[in-house]
Parts: sequence; structure tokens; C-alpha cells
Amino acid sequence: EEPGPFDLVRSQHAHGLTREDLALGLRAMASDGSEPTFSMGDDIPIPPLATSPRPVTAFLRQRFAQVTNPALDHLREGWVMSLRTLLGTRPPLLEEGPADPPLVELDTFLFEGSPTGERLDASWDPAEGPHGLETALRRLAEDASAAARAGGSTLVVSHAAVGPARAPVPGVLAVGAAHTALVERGLRPQVSIVAAVDDAFGSHDAACLLTCGADALHPRLALASVDVLAAEGRVPDAVAARARYRQAVERGVRRSMSRLGISVLDSYRGARAVDALGLAAEVVELCFPGVASELGGLGFRELAGQVLERWRAAFADGRPELANPGRVKFHLGGEYHATNPGVVRALHGTVDPGLTRLRSTAAGGGQRAAGTPEPRANGRAAVHLLQRAAAGPDPEAFARFVHLVEERPPTAPRDLLELAPADRPVTLDRVEGAEAILARFSTAAISLGAISPEAHEALAAGANRIGARSNSGEGGEDPARYGTETVSRIKQVASARFGVTPAYLMSADELQIKIAQGSKPGEGGQLPAAKVVDHIAALRHAQPGIELISPAPHHDIYSIEDLAQLVFDLRQVNPMADVSVKLVAEMGVGTVAAGVAKALADVVHVAGADGGTGASPLVSIKHAGLPWELGLAETRRRLVEEGLRERVRLRVDGGFRIGRDVVVAAMLGADEFSFGTAALLAEGCLMVRTCHLDTCPVGIATQRPELRARFAGTPEMVSAYLTLVAEDVRRILASLGLRSLEEAVGRTDLLRPAGATGLAVERLLEPDGAPAFAPSPPPRPRSRLGDRLAEEAAAALLRGDGLELSYGITNRDRAVGARLGGAVAAAVGDGPPPGRVRVRLTGDAGQSLGAFLVDGVELRLEGTANDGVGKGMAGGRIAIAPPRGAAPSAVLVGNAALYGATGGELFVAGGAGERFAVRNSGAVAVVEGVGANGCEYMTGGVVVVLGDVGPNLGAGMTGGVAYVLRADARLAPRTNRDLVEIVEPSGVDLHELLHLLRRHHRHTGSELAARLLAGWPRSARAFRRVAPRDAPARVYEMETSATSTGNRRAL
Repeated sequence: EEPGPFDLVRSQHAHGLTREDLALGLRAMASDGSEPTFSMGDDIPIPPLATSPRPVTAFLRQRFAQVTNPALDHLREGWVMSLRTLLGTRPPLLEEGPADPPLVELDTFLFEGSPTGERLDASWDPAEGPHGLETALRRLAEDASAAARAGGSTLVVSHAAVGPARAPVPGVLAVGAAHTALVERGLRPQVSIVAAVDDAFGSHDAACLLTCGADALHPRLALASVDVLAAEGRVPDAVAARARYRQAVERGVRRSMSRLGISVLDSYRGARAVDALGLAAEVVELCFPGVASELGGLGFRELAGQVLERWRAAFADGRPELANPGRVKFHLGGEYHATNPGVVRALHGTVDPGLTRLRSTAAGGGQRAAGTPEPRANGRAAVHLLQRAAAGPDPEAFARFVHLVEERPPTAPRDLLELAPADRPVTLDRVEGAEAILARFSTAAISLGAISPEAHEALAAGANRIGARSNSGEGGEDPARYGTETVSRIKQVASARFGVTPAYLMSADELQIKIAQGSKPGEGGQLPAAKVVDHIAALRHAQPGIELISPAPHHDIYSIEDLAQLVFDLRQVNPMADVSVKLVAEMGVGTVAAGVAKALADVVHVAGADGGTGASPLVSIKHAGLPWELGLAETRRRLVEEGLRERVRLRVDGGFRIGRDVVVAAMLGADEFSFGTAALLAEGCLMVRTCHLDTCPVGIATQRPELRARFAGTPEMVSAYLTLVAEDVRRILASLGLRSLEEAVGRTDLLRPAGATGLAVERLLEPDGAPAFAPSPPPRPRSRLGDRLAEEAAAALLRGDGLELSYGITNRDRAVGARLGGAVAAAVGDGPPPGRVRVRLTGDAGQSLGAFLVDGVELRLEGTANDGVGKGMAGGRIAIAPPRGAAPSAVLVGNAALYGATGGELFVAGGAGERFAVRNSGAVAVVEGVGANGCEYMTGGVVVVLGDVGPNLGAGMTGGVAYVLRADARLAPRTNRDLVEIVEPSGVDLHELLHLLRRHHRHTGSELAARLLAGWPRSARAFRRVAPRDAPARVYEMETSATSTGNRRAL
């Protein structure tokens, strides 16, 4: 029986539903069929430090895959995922016996009807006091075991008894305790557990219940709440609203599974794929054994107190009102936010007092951003006047800002630590200068696209002027900035490879491989369609006005060995640049970091889960990953234990504001430090949190010209802020008796817990174990053949000569062509050089043949090639013909060919592996068969497939065109038709197709191409065109002709 209208509000209150949950969660899910997108990260206290009670699921942080196995894309690759659920007794696999009752098969874990089975009461009598919760859990565990022994097949954990006389047992604790007891007693296969609990509202709640043991879920109270929203007219149509809510929860659970690389619910169920943040050992041992809880935290008594507080308020006299704790958006009287308006005003006053006047102007502009014209007085001229009125950096104002941050309520683990002097204080003049400290600073990766060009350039120039570095983020960079003060010295290489060209790589001092980001680890980047304006689309080699979602993993990194290959590839292109790898904190990140060090990266970057973002799912912002303090401490210990600490520099980011943050991070092991949100605040960000809506009122997180005109930030503001932080670091070092920041690195003995904190922060300070051995770092490997090719061909290309070269090649020759591409790009950018070189190769090429190739270079291989052929190529040609005696249908190239290519040509007289042309955005290719996920995420270019295609062709394809031969009945079911359509080629299409067939035959001698040409135009009838359905055909006809013409001219 569903709760009535009056009981509904009391039940919502008793189970912890808030007005924010209702407005930003349930209402959005029931309206849109998905959970909301938000921006600017999570800046409230971690759950055990919260000022208002959090649900138990908030203490469970979702785990994610990084490097050691790939995450999945639950949107584009849903064909490999399943939420199928089986209920009933599962017989032993290896024992024969009488026929068991059949299992009930459900398409999904979530159902709306009331479940049947043996009910387990998830409530307790408040009269039992603080011990009542633990007693109720142990009783429930015994009841579950007794029901299983009695022959029950389905156990229903129920909140039905909760009311004025009984308080709820948090559903995830009840399910976890029952599941654990059944597993420990060997009874789990005999029963299924259905969670009919009233505290499951969003997908994170559902994911926690499932991974902690539930087989299925009946969210009774959430469904009743959706019904009331519909009855009140706040969402349309009750039946459709329930369906959309269900869809949103299922999508969210798929996301939770996919961030770990898990494709079927059976593998996620009971896996306890979470980290605990703030739960005591007694809770974990009873309900979630095996789950890491590094800091300990709240025990049953404290959790019981929170439950009773909500329950008493819910069932007190009078009608209860749902609370608005302000966990998402700041409001007075709500939860503390680290970037509250007072902090923002104080920082603005530090770098530019004029910004305090900008706030009132921009606040009004923010309301106008919905569409009304902007008064002329608030345009660019007024902004320039405001900039001239600025008085510059103010050390006294910065001191007030520091005091405000230092006196905040405990928010992060570092707030529970205090500094202990190493020696007597020293005078400030004996501490290293600010310039040495600034060399360790960088601005965090923020993409051009997420923020405006003006804001992006101000960050770069502000950092460069003081010897710090800026990070381009994953959106590419305008080549006009290369070699100027607005260049980003750290260039990011992310999973979508947006803007990654040879010239881009050569413009960097450091190349950062982004494995994950703090706001949504295990997911790809996201740029809303409104921000993909012409300029941004051109830099990303994408189509304007179409949302861009990056792949969840790098499709050339499924293991540590694959990561080592990409590190090698990038070093081949730019041997002068350092290579860093960005990870996100979770338990076990130290093991991954050790692998990164062994992959010969120079920098391990550990990001905290509170990182800012331009657009991320709110559930990911709030519930995935851990604070950087935990990840950094584990990484430091593991690297020391394995004798790897001296090989790499450790960098960290996540909520850095003041010098104390830097010094604590150094003592926990960091060498370098990145500032993201604070750097944006320094150039005028108001923390309006509308980055994902493209309505930023101060022109930072927007691409709209009328809003960009309001940008009042300057490089001087960024420089001033970072310099003031460096001086603050110097002040702290002097007070501790330290003469340099280097003296603080790894000095955990200079930190101690700040009194009785309730959390075991002393575990962060455990001394490092002695390394078992200290291996000497191996030399950086090089591609001998690649280096030889560059030495013999680069000068000729740049002089304008023609050159013919021939080499034998083996699978030990990796990334051949990359060093040549980098050398040419360093001289002429991504444009064609004056010369031409043709290279004939014979044998079996190693990985990344022709990676980052440039115009003017042709590689002709007789043989086979491993994975990554032509990855990142910007021009040139690769032609691969089978070795003599090979089978006609031989597969000649491996997986992920043309990954991230922006130009050039590839002709393969044979088949290719999986993910052919993944994220291709400009290359032209002809191949004679591809595996699964061909043309995935394509945004440009042309692919001709003269053979079979694997499943999921064209998933996420928003640009470019594919032509497929043998377009019989198998093509449609093997094509992901969410975005693309299959049509007959037009006359212009066939003209281009004929041209490409002739080139394919000429460059590879393909027998299949010869037969098709001999039968033309009859053979043309067997082709079909696969392209995005919303794009007019003429776009691709023009694009196809231009692309081919450009490559013919270059070669």
C-alpha cells in the first residue's frame, strides 16, 4: 500500500528526502528521464564532517576504472550491457538433483509493483536508544538466515513498518547486513534480496543497494513522490513520469557499472564496488566487509542519532516541512560551501577591488542572460573602464582572505591536521623566493570551450608571466597562441583527442594524459551543444551545435602496458616534453600510480573528487572518487615502498585556495600543485554554477558573444593571486623553520591530528616503509627506425626535396613516423612542408605505425601492422598491402586505427580490427572490413568499408560519412542508429566513392578494388551511406571533396 498524501511528507522527512532532492533530483528525473547536469564541483564538507545529517549512501563513494581496465560508454555501447535480473533460488552449478523451481527473469532490477516474498523488517523501536540500530541490523541478519534455511526464495527488505512508533533502518545497511550474513553462512544462492526501501531516490542510492547485495529494488516512496509531483502539475502525466523516473535510475546504474568497466548487473551485484568515506570499522564489518574505510568515522551510535533526529522531526506534532540543506546550491543557513559568497568576495578584493563592483553589474546581467538585450552601458567599454579603475593586488586583503579560509568549519581531511614546526622559525629572507615556489604551480586543466577564449588566454598568460604553467584542458588550442605568452605549456591528451595534432603536441613543455577527472571519474568529458560554436568546433575538428561527449576510456589504453605505449608515442613526437598522467583519488590509486611510474611517465597527477567542472552529472560530482589527501598519501607510500618515488614528480589538485593547502599537500608528498576553481575566481568567477547552461554572467564559462564582452579578468589578476599564494607559502615555511618547499615534501612528521576529530587522519601520516629495493630508472626507450627516418627525411622535407627510402620493419619498431611528424610540425605547424618523402616498408610493423604523421610523408607497408595505425595523424598517407602469399581476406591492421586522426589518408588492402576510425575527425580511409565499433564518435572525414562490419557501427558519430559495401540485411542490425541513418549514396557520393576506389587500387593493388572498378557502375548499387541523420547531405559532399583534394595536393 502506498503512503497517503499526508503520510507522504512525513515519510519523506523520516527517510531524509530534502527539497533539493525533490526539485533537482526527482523532478528532473521524472521530467527528462535523466539525472541533472551541474557544474563547478563539490565544495561542501565530506559526509562525516557535514553540519546536517547525510544519508548513509552519501558515505559510500563509487569506484571507477583507471588505466588497469577500461571504463565503458553506457550511452554509445549499451549493446554490451544488461540490467537483467533473476529472482529465486539458484541451484549449485556442479551438483545434480531434482528440478528446482524456475527463476523469475526481469528485464531490469527496478519494478513498480509491490514485491512478494518473506519480509524482513527494516525498522526499530526508538525506545531501544542509540544501540537500537545495531541490534535491529543483527536481528535482521538472523531473520534473513532463518528465512533462507526455511526454504524462502525471495527476501523483501521492507520499510513498511516505519511510522510514528518505529524508526527506519537505513536501507543500504539493512541490505548489506542481510547479504553479508547469507554469504558468510553459505546461504546466499538460495535466496534473492529485494530492497523495498523508502530511502532510495536516485541512481546512487540504487547503485549502492545493488552493489551491496540487493537483487532488485522497489523504491516505493520515490514512486509515490513522483505521482504527487504529477498530480500537482510539476511534471507531466503520472504514468509517463514514472517511466521517465525509472529510465533515469536505470541510466544512472548503467553509468555506475560502466565507470568500472562492468557490463552486466550480475557482476556488479554484491561486488561492494564502493569506498567508504567516514564510516567506522564496526559498520563496515557488519554491513560491507572488504570495503575500504581509510579514515574510519561514524559508528552505529552516531548513525542511530541521525536517524532518530530525522524520525522525531517527521512524526512530531504539526505538519513537517522538508529541509533545504543547501548541499548543491549555497544559501544562508544551509550547508557550508568552501566557495561561498564571502570567500568569493574576499578573493576578488585581493586581486582586484574593482571586481567587487563587477559583482552587482554581473548579477543583473545574469538575469538578463535568459534573452533580454544587454544595456549598452554594461558592454565592453564599461568593462575596460572597470579594469583601469582596479587598484591591483592587496596583501592585506589576501591576509583577510586567508583568515576566512583557515577559520572555516572542517570541510576536508586536511582541515583536521595541524602543522608542527620542524625547528625554530627563520626570517622570511632565509626562505626561497616566490619564483621557486611558483615554478611548482599550474592552473588546472580547463578546456577552451568550457570557458571562453578570453578567460582561457588570461589563465595562460597570467601563469606564464610568473613562471607557473597553465593546462590547455582537452579542447585543443588556437595555433595562433603557440609561441606567445598565451600558450598553454601543459597540453592535455584526453580520450577524445580533441585538437590533438602534431603541432599541438610540439607546442608543449609537458603532455598530460588525462585518464580521469575529479568531477566524474570513469566518464568522458562533456561539452554542451550551445558551447560548440564555430570557433570551438573548428579547434576540436567537430560539427558546430552538436554536444560533444568524450569516450569513457582512451581506446588505446586498456592496461598499464598500453599506457606505456602512449607515453612512448608522445615522447617520439616531442622528445623534449615531459609526460604526465592524471588520475583521480580512490583506494588503490597507489597501485595504479606505481604502474604509471613503471610506464616511464615523468609526473603522476592525483586529482581530488571535489574538482571543478564545466558540465558533469550531479550524481557523479557528489558520489564518485575520494579527497586528494587520501589518494596522495597512498600514492606516496606505494611509490616509496616500490622504490619508485624518485622517478616521478607528484602533482595534486582539488580545492586549493591558500598557502596552507600547498604546505599540507607537500608534507603529504606532493611536489607540484594545481589551482582550478581558485584561478577562475581570481579572474572574476562568481560561482553562479551555470557553466553548463552557457549563461555565465561574467563571460568566463560561456561562448555567447554578448556575455564574453563582460569578461573583466586580466592576466595580472591570475598572476597576483598565484604570487600571493606563493608568498603565503613562504610565510608558513618560515614559521616552521623550513627554508624551501622542497624541505617540506614528504615530511608527514610535521603534521599531526588537530585534537579529537572523529576521523583517523593519523593514518595519512603513517611513516613510509623502506623500499624492498631501489631499481635504477631504465633509459627512455626510443624507436630506432623512427629516429633514423626522421634523421634522413626531415631536412629534405623542409628543403623542398623529394626523397625515396626503403626499410625492413619488425614489431619492435613502434611509432615509426611520429618523430618525423613532430620534427616537421615544429618547423611548419600542421601545414604541408615544401618537400615530399615516400618510405617503403617490408615486414610486420609494431604499434602506432604512422602515428601523428604529417603532410608530405607517405608510408607504404607490405605486411601487417599492430594497433594504432595512423593514430593522431594530421596529414600524409599510409598504404598497406598484404604480404605475398597472404589470404585474400587477411586482417592487416590491429585495433584503433586512425584514433583521433585529423587528416591524411589510409588505404588498407585487407581487414582491420575493432574501433577502426574511432574519433576520426578528418582522415580519409579505405579498408576491406572492420570489427566492432567502427567509426565510433566520428566527427569528420570519410571511411569506405569494402567488406563486413562488426556491430555498433557509427555509435556516437556526429560528423563525417561512411560508405559500406555488401550493404545487405546485416548492415542495419550492426549499425547504431541513435544518431546515424543508412541511405543510398547520391550522385555526388558515388563520384567521390569511385575516385577513392581508384586511389585505393593505385596505392595498394587491391584485387577487390579492381573487381569493383571493373563492374562499375553496377557494383555501385551494393554501397550504402552511413552518416548523421540531422546533417544535410551537401555538408558531407563538400567535406569529402575538400578532404580528398587537400590530401592529393599535399602528396
